[in-house]
Amino acid sequence: MFALSPGAALAALGVLIVLAPRMGAALFGLPAPEGEALGYVRALGIRDIAFGGYVLVLALLSGLRAAGLVLAVTLLIPAGDLLLLLILRGFSSPLHLMLHAGSGCYVGLGAYILLRRPADPGGDRAPPQPR
Repeated sequence: MFALSPGAALAALGVLIVLAPRMGAALFGLPAPEGEALGYVRALGIRDIAFGGYVLVLALLSGLRAAGLVLAVTLLIPAGDLLLLLILRGFSSPLHLMLHAGSGCYVGLGAYILLRRPADPGGDRAPPQPR
């Protein structure tokens, strides 16, 4: 069940960003752009929804190892976000830095849990049986 949690969290964050882009920008740790540029924040939310969906589909249909590998690569997102905030704002916003670091820890823990299982040469899951 934990395998579904990172995907669901990403998708939920995306929905929040699409519905309330100013709140999403504030949660990220940067001021929301004005005018039409606010559309970029919503575009990021749509990508979070899609990426969360990818992780959910992998966890449900492909296998836990595949989902773990995707989560491991996904660590680039919170690491990049953290680096971006450090470059732009330094340590002036420690709460936001902790949110991105915590997100990285959460995704990393998910990847670790899924990848620590020994690989099954036949795949992580049995194919669905016809009824």
